[in-house]
Amino acid sequence: MLPTVEINPKGPVTAVVIWLHGLGADGHDFEPIVHELDLPPDHGVRFVFPHAPHRPITINGGFVMRAWYDIASPALDGTVDEKGILESERQVEELLEAEIAKGVPSGRIILAGFSQGGVIALGLATKRRPAVGGALVLSSYVALPQHLPDAQDALPLFIAHGTQDTMVPYALGERSRDLLVEKGYQPSWHAYPMPHAVCGQEIDDIGQWLSAALASNPQPG
Repeated sequence: MLPTVEINPKGPVTAVVIWLHGLGADGHDFEPIVHELDLPPDHGVRFVFPHAPHRPITINGGFVMRAWYDIASPALDGTVDEKGILESERQVEELLEAEIAKGVPSGRIILAGFSQGGVIALGLATKRRPAVGGALVLSSYVALPQHLPDAQDALPLFIAHGTQDTMVPYALGERSRDLLVEKGYQPSWHAYPMPHAVCGQEIDDIGQWLSAALASNPQPG
């Protein structure tokens, strides 16, 4: 199973956010964001930040770094490492199943990810049955449109992108949003005047969205 960094609430765990980092980062990357989200203590959220495996990245001359899949060229919607993406989805699903085994229902688990991590979070969230409680997809895109199923549930989706993003172009984010809509999803779309990054307003919006998503799917019993 993937190694993780975990931040637990002071009280009982009743919800989980599994948050995936981007290319070349690790599970510590979004660790500082937890206190900035200002979530109510009674949400009982455990944050799980996995470390992606080390692998050679073609676009970086084969340099080995933490990554959820290989990238061959700047054209992210060109040649895609389908095998690597699906394998990472499987590994993250193992983490999800482990949380369910600890007593947290699937509907109280949110999948989140930045850039590459967003690809994995979105891919798994749209295919997972029973459905998860939602997905946070930051500065990312739909990498495998052929694997994107039609919407079967009212899956809460928070999709955010920087209008100045040159790593994952803003236009690619817009196309991914439009594809989700065509498939019957109703993503909450957020655009920010920023590059390939996360900004303060975005963090505030994520906190509000997370609170609403968890409140709409309360702990059974």
